[in-house]
Amino acid sequence: MKIKKTYSFAFWTSVYITVFTSLALVFLAYFFLDISLKFSYILLNVSVVFTVTFLIIQFRLEKFIFQRIKKIYDSVSILDTSDFNKTPITTDIDTLSRDVQTFAKNKQQQIKNLNLREGYRREFLGNISHELKTPLFTAQGYLLTLSDGAINDKKINKKYLKRANKGVERLIAIVKDLDLISKLESADLHLNKEPFDLVALIQNVFELLEMKAKKRNISLIFNKNYRFPMMVIGDEERFEQVLINLLVNSIKYGKIGGTSTVSIESLNKNKALVKVSDNGEGIEAKNLPRIFERFYRVDQSRSREQGGSGLGLAIVKHIIEAHDEAIFVESEFKKGSTFSFTLEKLEQL
Repeated sequence: MKIKKTYSFAFWTSVYITVFTSLALVFLAYFFLDISLKFSYILLNVSVVFTVTFLIIQFRLEKFIFQRIKKIYDSVSILDTSDFNKTPITTDIDTLSRDVQTFAKNKQQQIKNLNLREGYRREFLGNISHELKTPLFTAQGYLLTLSDGAINDKKINKKYLKRANKGVERLIAIVKDLDLISKLESADLHLNKEPFDLVALIQNVFELLEMKAKKRNISLIFNKNYRFPMMVIGDEERFEQVLINLLVNSIKYGKIGGTSTVSIESLNKNKALVKVSDNGEGIEAKNLPRIFERFYRVDQSRSREQGGSGLGLAIVKHIIEAHDEAIFVESEFKKGSTFSFTLEKLEQL
């Protein structure tokens, strides 16, 4: 076993002191006291001196180091006591060094994570202020123009009121989406999990978005003709929101005259995989890790021109994860993207 360094230090220090005191005793006895010391007396003296010296030195070392190490533990444990193992304070320098190094490494990682979160926080606050400011100032501008006299001009008053109303509607949409994300993150949103027909849900979403797709001449396509229902379990209303958000993004950033395709695959007897694919702009690899962040936009200017709250994909991710399911994205820049997510299938009898 490896001997603690305090014992090693105490041992060799005691050896030096014992040798020195023994030689001094013999020297004094022989030259000054004219006494011949017996070997047994010298051996006893050596044993007593060594033992007493070793115990005193070891005790003092333990107490000296313990007091100072305890101060170190007390100082650093104020920050986070969980970073240290649930073990008594050690006086071993090697063990202390490893503990402090581990503590320092953990703190460096925590600081790095905090700096990263702080960066995201600043970016999020900047994004949300911009998202709220744009429709707010738009509505305010039109209303001020109307209050300055334009309300009496029949040619423009209705047009300005409609534009102001659009700004207000966008504000409402952002607030609703933020409220939904907040509930999802705090697990405050009740999910009504029931069996529903996934095929029928997708067809309903196609009907809802048919006009939006026609404006960009984009075809909404089912990968094949499903003759029978596919029963899955989940909150149908929330999964409808997932599909709408994914398809709206597919239409927004799809190629004019292109396609948005939804397909269903059976992963196993318990899971289905839904894919939403397009042949549009695609997403650069550097942007893929952040696309599910709130208000993160790959193309800031064009994204805002297309409208929306900037929260669609964040909501999608939270809804999927609230169902304990997974979402994936594959994309090739300038060639298109595929978003896919899993669903629990209803067990067939």
